[in-house]
Amino acid sequence: MNGMTIGIIGLALTAILCGIGSGFGLKFTGAASAGVLSEDPKKFSKVIVLSLLPATQGLYGFVIAIMGMSYLPTAQMTAEAALAQGWGVFGAVMPMAIVGCLSAILQGKTSASTIMAVGKKPEIAGKSILFPAMIEFYALLGLVVSIMLLGAL
Repeated sequence: MNGMTIGIIGLALTAILCGIGSGFGLKFTGAASAGVLSEDPKKFSKVIVLSLLPATQGLYGFVIAIMGMSYLPTAQMTAEAALAQGWGVFGAVMPMAIVGCLSAILQGKTSASTIMAVGKKPEIAGKSILFPAMIEFYALLGLVVSIMLLGAL
């Protein structure tokens, strides 16, 4: 396997894993939102932001995959340098791939619980966003670490 292939696999895994995590997270929030809205459609504005939160990790993974393309090995590199560069790209994007996937799933579960709570007490919507937002913080850390590691290549 050459450096270009290794780098591309890392970028693809980042987009795929973050997308999968977001998909699962959105499954949880969509189900909870559907339940709340079936009882009271007027609560849509209270649950929509909570419902969409797990989608951000999919976007972060996409951004890192696009950014990482500019760090892939070039044809002018020796085979040894290209291999090192490919592994560098692979390693640099893994924080976002792993943290993005797991945090999206966990954020979806937390957001779903929050959505159900807002369904019972709509007045807590503003305060309750803090709980899934705490998980978002770790997704942002994964994003920042991957950006910094790419910048170090």
